[in-house]
Amino acid sequence: MTTTAAEPPKQSFHLGQLIYDTRYRSLTIQIVALVLLMLFFSWLVSNTVQNLATLGKDFDFSYLGQRAGYDINQRLIDYSSESTHARAALVGILNTLLVAFMGCVAATIIGVIAGVLRLSSNWIVSRLMTVYVEGFRNVPLLLWIIAIFALMTEGTPQPRDFREGGTASMLLFDSVAISNRGVYVPAPVWGPGSLALGIVFVLSIVGIWAWRRYAHARQERTGEILPVFAVSLALLLVPSVLAYFVLGAPIGLDYPELGGFNFAGGLHLRNSLIALWLALSLYTGAFIAEIVRGGILAVSRGQTEAAFALGLRPRRTMNLVILPQALRVIIPPLISQYLNLTKNSSLAIAVGYMDVRSTLGGISINQTGRELEGMLLLGGFYLLLSLVISSAMNFYNSRVKLKER
Repeated sequence: MTTTAAEPPKQSFHLGQLIYDTRYRSLTIQIVALVLLMLFFSWLVSNTVQNLATLGKDFDFSYLGQRAGYDINQRLIDYSSESTHARAALVGILNTLLVAFMGCVAATIIGVIAGVLRLSSNWIVSRLMTVYVEGFRNVPLLLWIIAIFALMTEGTPQPRDFREGGTASMLLFDSVAISNRGVYVPAPVWGPGSLALGIVFVLSIVGIWAWRRYAHARQERTGEILPVFAVSLALLLVPSVLAYFVLGAPIGLDYPELGGFNFAGGLHLRNSLIALWLALSLYTGAFIAEIVRGGILAVSRGQTEAAFALGLRPRRTMNLVILPQALRVIIPPLISQYLNLTKNSSLAIAVGYMDVRSTLGGISINQTGRELEGMLLLGGFYLLLSLVISSAMNFYNSRVKLKER
């Protein structure tokens, strides 16, 4: 005869388990914390509204549709003093995005080059890079912005010096002028057929991406190294050049010319933009250089020796062996540097560059008295931009990280 052990009776649920039972304790703590946080924000909003009412103010964003009444010297889209505050905010946002994008690209190039050169066996080169890195990292960014702006303003010739017999001359076959009022470069003139030429150029970029992807997959599968750089350069130049002449040169150039007391025509890059861009790039590039150097040093030296033993040249060893492994160390702190550069662009107000901090978070607030609304919009913009940059870089990080079998 077999006997079966009686199952213990199931314990009924009681409120004490929310605190003493480990299965429910963490969930209880999170719910309580969430409720307290919501109550705090509810009190904060209510208190703010009451204080505004006491001062005779309300919480309203309708001021964005009012006339701005001020000019913006650097703009990428049409704008005048008759435009609205929303239009002024958009101009400032585009100016911020412009300097942030240019800064991230330039800082990455400078940082990678400086980081690699710091590991050079050439004593002079490595020490020069050390001076650059330590010099820029240990001086506040604001001082570099002001110093470069002063150099561009006080150390460059005046437009009248470019007259015949003057002490200054234009560069690159008289197409570029560097003066104390800014840098003047040729501006593109879009004619009939420009859209078709742009489509051809975009298709060339897609072709380069497809070719590089195919070459990488083939190398992974067979070990054969295809000529990536030469083919990519040909795909970039040949179709666009052929389309340019077939379409009858749809894009021309408007060259700057000295007329009266200043240059006319061309594209005017103000000293404030150049100073801010160079300062952000050089300053952030110094930090990126240390990140790149640390990432390369994190790769075992045996990897380099093994690559040399297989007959790989130093350049291919760096591109195919060292950098792919170093990226897993480089990318995470690189994201922080991109975010810092984007937020540091708000220092543009020191040299008069009209970014979103100067328009939405500055003049518009002073004219309308909507400081709370303006600061909320400004903070929301920087938060959204930071989240976009972080998400894009994290996606790239997930694509390049080492895949374990």
